[in-house]
Amino acid sequence: MMITAENILLIGSILIFISILISKTGYKFGIPTLLLFLLVGMLFGSDGLGIQFNSAKDAQFVGMIALSIILFTGGMDTRFREIKPILPQGILLSTAGVLVTTLLTGLFIYFLSDHTKADIQLTLLASLLLAATMSSTDSASVFNLLRSQRMNLKENLRPMLELESGSNDPMAYMLTIVLIQVIGSGTDLHAGIIARDLLVQFFFGGTIGYAAGKFAVWLINKIELPNTSLYPILLLSIVFITFTTTDLVHGNGYLAVYIAGVIVGNAKLASRKETQTFMDGLTWLFQIIMFLALGLLVNPHEMIGIAGIGLLIGAFMIVVARPVSVFLCLLPFRNISLRARLFVSWVGLRGAVPIIFATYPVIAEIPGSNQLFNIVFFITLLSLVIQGMSISQMARWLKLDMPQAKEGNAFGVELPDEIDTRLDDLTLTAEMLEEGNRLADMNLPQGTLVMLVKRGNEFIIPNGQIELHEGDKLLLISENKQKKRQNL
Repeated sequence: MMITAENILLIGSILIFISILISKTGYKFGIPTLLLFLLVGMLFGSDGLGIQFNSAKDAQFVGMIALSIILFTGGMDTRFREIKPILPQGILLSTAGVLVTTLLTGLFIYFLSDHTKADIQLTLLASLLLAATMSSTDSASVFNLLRSQRMNLKENLRPMLELESGSNDPMAYMLTIVLIQVIGSGTDLHAGIIARDLLVQFFFGGTIGYAAGKFAVWLINKIELPNTSLYPILLLSIVFITFTTTDLVHGNGYLAVYIAGVIVGNAKLASRKETQTFMDGLTWLFQIIMFLALGLLVNPHEMIGIAGIGLLIGAFMIVVARPVSVFLCLLPFRNISLRARLFVSWVGLRGAVPIIFATYPVIAEIPGSNQLFNIVFFITLLSLVIQGMSISQMARWLKLDMPQAKEGNAFGVELPDEIDTRLDDLTLTAEMLEEGNRLADMNLPQGTLVMLVKRGNEFIIPNGQIELHEGDKLLLISENKQKKRQNL
């Protein structure tokens, strides 16, 4: 069955519907939801139920849109106070770590090709190109796994891993594009050219991303739109303008949208709740679409021939290349424990980004690019199965897991950022009511008021004489500590 304009809505809706239902079952067994979306695409593809989708350009375009949204939303969820202490570690992992992974993996692939009877024949440059497409950790997979599994980690590891995955695509992208150009033109590989292009990518990506984030915050807080639903749509347009503008000046659009997201997420923003809800929903939608498209693109029967070599390369990346790059990058930081280094080494997740990068050689018609694409796809599946399904278990085994911090309150009430207060909830116990069961008898801190009382499914607007019961939940509004000190 060919995907046409007439049936794309029906087929797409059915695939999304099935993916969401399957993901609910998979979550109970600890299977990464993104892996399931990929498998659904493969099930319905050419070797499954027969949907024909073979356009690498279309898959690349879908991936570009999806990654822009995923990285921006990931940036919005990243608290600057959390990433500030681990900024040097994250930058080293996302630059030097990618380069070391590429070199080690590329040399290993070339060794297999040149010195063994493995069914792969690649030049040194082609081996490095294959390694470069897989050298970055996947932002969609890392964000999704750490947040969907509600993981809270010691030693500030979660923001470090999210920062690395959100900012290491530029290096992998640059290496991939440069190697494609060198192979395609037949010229020599010059380290100076790579360094220059990389600096351009980072400079324009960082500068435009920062400026776009500041502009977005200013505009959304300044403009008065007739409907609050328009604010997230306005923000989304800025995201795509940021990506395309950065790409036009040869900067890295993925880095730009991530930095813009960090700036927006750490500023006071009008209609934040509506915007966050909209972006979270859109992120999930495009994650599903992206992984389904990539699953449809691959021909599973073609991976049978590269399964052996894929296992060898995948095992090398998991056991050797990733740990060596992590330990080298974190060598200057003595305060990071051995357990933390081992965990960071294990979270070298591959996902949609390597597969999307692997479409570039296919589009450029590099010799053997289809084999490269299949190897990358196989290793991505391997990574999601082995590493993705064991991250939470590895955190527990290394004793790095922590209880998830409670977010929000039991009432689901939020206040605009402009109001310098915070909301908390409190569940009453028998001990709390020993000195009296009226609200007036409660010994609340100065500057704290009770907004609502929740009793079962009933919500009560309180006054001082209301009788409280054990198990009642109180919604408390309090002045921030800084404001309290100013008042004193």
